[in-house]
Amino acid sequence: MFDFAVFSTLFVTLFVIMDPPGIIPIFLALSSGRPAKVQRKMAWQAATVAFCVIAVFGLFGEQILGRLHITPPALMIAGGLLLLLVALSLLTGKSEQPTQTKDVNVALVPLGMPLLAGPGAIVSVILAVQHADGISGELSVWAAIAAIHVVLYLVMRFSLVIIRVIKDGGVVLVTRLAGMMLSALAVQQIINGVMQVVRGG
Repeated sequence: MFDFAVFSTLFVTLFVIMDPPGIIPIFLALSSGRPAKVQRKMAWQAATVAFCVIAVFGLFGEQILGRLHITPPALMIAGGLLLLLVALSLLTGKSEQPTQTKDVNVALVPLGMPLLAGPGAIVSVILAVQHADGISGELSVWAAIAAIHVVLYLVMRFSLVIIRVIKDGGVVLVTRLAGMMLSALAVQQIINGVMQVVRGG
């Protein structure tokens, strides 16, 4: 009733795309300055939102994209532009004193989506669900989706320990590094989307 090959293939694919280790500096930058309780809530919210988005697209992704006439490259470019805006705010330091309302929004956007539940993860899940063979295949696909989100939550949850170690000066440095990483990721995502459009055309 369980296909380990399907599970491991999708889990590794999502691990590479969603990059749990790489999310640490970005989460630290976006959650700095908040109380520990709020930071834990952000980790939970981000992982939950990402799972819900991935689950919805896993169940109805093909129909949603088809009905709206949205192509995967369009998703990639839009997600890249949104991430670029966030990266610029991290690089300029405009997000260092967020309000309580912004705490919730940061967990939803950009952490939950498109940073975690981005176009690459969405497309991978849609394809995995389409190619799932029988009940065992579907069970393995959804087990892999759940497992990667548990890993993401644990990584963000325990990255809070790092905040206490590196203090305010370290957080500022991490924020700038995260901004550079995120801007590069955003530009690469836009380039990938444009290249897919060019190849498709």
